[in-house]
Amino acid sequence: MNPTDLPSPLPLFPLNTVLFPGAVLGLRIFEARYLDLMTDCLRTRQPFGVVCMKAGAEAGRSNAPLQVEDVGVLAHLDEVDAEQPGILHVRCLGGERFRLMQPPTPRDNGLWVAPVGRIAPDVLRLPGPAVLATVSALAEAIRKLQANDRVPFAPPYRLDDAGWVANRWCELLPISLDAKQKLMALEDPVIRLSLVDGYLRDKQVVVG
Repeated sequence: MNPTDLPSPLPLFPLNTVLFPGAVLGLRIFEARYLDLMTDCLRTRQPFGVVCMKAGAEAGRSNAPLQVEDVGVLAHLDEVDAEQPGILHVRCLGGERFRLMQPPTPRDNGLWVAPVGRIAPDVLRLPGPAVLATVSALAEAIRKLQANDRVPFAPPYRLDDAGWVANRWCELLPISLDAKQKLMALEDPVIRLSLVDGYLRDKQVVVG
């Protein structure tokens, strides 16, 4: 399979979280359908899709039908650890965004799939002078976390990339999933960073 192709339909992993491009996602896998999915992804080196749930319960904890957001992010396996039989701890990296072309449908084993279309990656845009304080605040946050032996983001740290800076702030901010989803889906990285900057200034996290 050409590495630029995607499985069609794309296997989906609905979660109560919003994955951003470039983000690190840790998962504990124990359901058979997802253990099989991880095995397939390791074999084919293909990603799966992470979509945020809007309603329903993906694992059958509710009678409400599953509803997910239309825009998700590809998850690429980075590390897999078989700590104990039947359980995998995996580390994934967020890749490109995609848009669902049809609502997800379950396979016989319960794995959700859907045809998707790629969304173009953020165009590289330099952060403007008005948001440089927000860039500096993120750089300082990274330094403090590293000083405590924490590595919150996958390198390289692209502080000269408006989209990257906005996405990393979006991971950190205590905002609703709906707000995070809207920010992730915005196709203009400069607008995304401007909205983050406005939030940080409103909360007085960034001044000046």
